[in-house]
Order: sequence, then structure tokens, then C-alpha cells
Amino acid sequence: MKTLFLSFAALCSVALQAQELPQPSPKGKVGQVVGLTDIEVEYSRPSVKGRTIFGELVPYGKVWRTGANKATIFETDGPVIFAGEKVEAGAYSLFTIPNEGAWVIILNKNTELWGEGDRKEEEDVLQVKVESMKCESTETFTVEFADVKDDKANMVLRWANTMVNIPLEADATEQGIANIKEALAKPDVKAGGYNGAARFSLDRNVMTKEALEWATKSVSMDKKYWNLHTLARAQAANGLTKEAIATANESMKMAQEADAGSYVTMNRDRIAEWTKAGK
Repeated sequence: MKTLFLSFAALCSVALQAQELPQPSPKGKVGQVVGLTDIEVEYSRPSVKGRTIFGELVPYGKVWRTGANKATIFETDGPVIFAGEKVEAGAYSLFTIPNEGAWVIILNKNTELWGEGDRKEEEDVLQVKVESMKCESTETFTVEFADVKDDKANMVLRWANTMVNIPLEADATEQGIANIKEALAKPDVKAGGYNGAARFSLDRNVMTKEALEWATKSVSMDKKYWNLHTLARAQAANGLTKEAIATANESMKMAQEADAGSYVTMNRDRIAEWTKAGK
């Protein structure tokens, strides 16, 4: 009976240990596509709870795990420019050294670290300094992405009254061109496919001759105000200013009939730009 009682107690103990309970610093995960590159950050989120954070709980001038529990993980499926330094695709532990006015950001290739004491400096892939600034009070440590535009974004670290912006850049031009070639090699390409390829090239000022061919093909398949606008841009990019103005006027008329106000404005602005440049 005593043995049975002990076995039952042991089972209860295991069950209690295995049950899922709320954590003081719960896990968080945030992701963002920058250009064509998937970036993800997995971290734990401590809270202020009335404490003085930077300079006391998190000392200045010392390495911090940048969160709680297991080290924060920064992962990218393509190469990125991280605060001005190139980082290859992969997963990295993220550490910081907070200081008043600037932080040092560290990426380390060992992703199984917990405390900052386990980190080996020789396994760091980069150390960069970024500016820190004051912000509105943030109770729970937060990682987020902001200003996502033109293959660029800021990865923002916020806690208490301090914020750090880490600039990221992932140029999508090379991969985009490869994707275009693959897509246009298929036999069932529609007008939108040719138009998208032309717009991408014009936006990045690459393959402008091919962009004119693609835009022309799109309009020949299904003439709409949106692909006429792209064709006008392609004509202008290839020095065909007179033709570009005529095409933009046609696009603007069709946009007016379709009540597509944004295209009316874009065409009007382009016509004024090209007319002025031609004088």
C-alpha cells in the first residue's frame, strides 16, 4: 500500500511539472518580409513591473541577452544588410550592450544560448553600434518592424523609456528578375503577368528595354488603364517621350471612365513631368 501511495504521489508530481502555466516573460514572435526576404525574431518578453530597467536591472556597458530566458533569435532566409553590415541567410542569437545614447548590437552564430555568460565572442558574426533614444513608456519588452519600404525596414527594440532602431535592407532586384524570367517562360502568362514584370523593372530602373516589350505585350492582350500607364512609363524610360504622353492621355481617359482616381492623378503628374522635360 505504501509503495502504491508513493507511485501515485510520483505521478502527481510529474503531472504538475508537465502542465503548461503562464510564464513571467512569455514567448513572442514577430516576422516581416523585407523585399523578398523573410525575417523572423523569436524572443521572451519581460515586463517593467515598477523597476528601473536600463542602468539598474540591465546595467550599462554589459552584454544583455535582450529579453529573458533563452537568447533572442534573429533569422533570415536571405542575405540582409544589418545596420550597414552584410549578414548571410541563417539563424543567429541576438545580444546587445546597452549604453546611454548608443547600443552595441551583436549577432552570434550559436542559437542554443541562454544567458549572456554562455556566449563566446569568437562566435560573433558582427558587432555594430546604433543610436538609442527616449520613447514613451513601454511596459513589456517589444520587438517590431517599422518603416517597411523599398526593400528596407527598421527592426525596433523598445522597453521602458528606451528605443533602438536597427536598419535592415534586403535588395530584391536580383531575385525579382529571376522570378520574372521564370514566370514569363510559362505558356499561360496573362496580361497582368507582363504588366507586373514591366512595372518591377521600371520601378528599379533595370531592363527598361525588356520592360517596354512586356508592357506592349500586356496592352496587346488586354488594354486597360493600368497597363497603358505602365506602357507610358516604359516608353518614357526608352526616350519615347511623345509616345509616352499620348499613351498616358489614353490611360487617363480610361481611368476617368472607370472612376480610378489614383490613376487619373498619376497620369496627369507624368504628363506634366514629361511635357516639362521635353521643352
